[in-house]
Amino acid sequence: DLVVVESDDAILVAHKDRVQEVKAVVEQLKEEGRPEVNLHRKVYRPWGAYDSIDVGERFQVKHITVKPGAKLSLQKHFHRAEHWIVVKGTALVEVEGKEVLLTENQSTYIPIGAVHRLENPGKFDLELIEVQSGGYLGEDDIVRFEDTYGRT
Repeated sequence: DLVVVESDDAILVAHKDRVQEVKAVVEQLKEEGRPEVNLHRKVYRPWGAYDSIDVGERFQVKHITVKPGAKLSLQKHFHRAEHWIVVKGTALVEVEGKEVLLTENQSTYIPIGAVHRLENPGKFDLELIEVQSGGYLGEDDIVRFEDTYGRT
């Protein structure tokens, strides 16, 4: 007589007669100011998705998947540097106007403040591990210069 719901963020196990009480749990999380209420581990974007697999005080590790032919915005960050390691596929990386093609097991470093972009020129998903480091790692530390998807 149990209900079990699994997601990337959490697992809920409840007696079927008490499933409606999940609303009270969410309210308690809100009252405690827990980030899980608004932030999810896996985030979908027009170009693909990222999964935050580890977070610390001055670092964050993401598994990024970029769809074939898709590209991220031309952007920079004021507070974080990024290290990208390609684990599957081919990445076209632009840093400060210079382009380089990376394949599996190759990596690159994006310094704080460097204008950069990531693109998947291939026919299959591009997967990479991104290691961010710096004093602030929030998603709002993005200055976009160009964006295929109309984001500002």
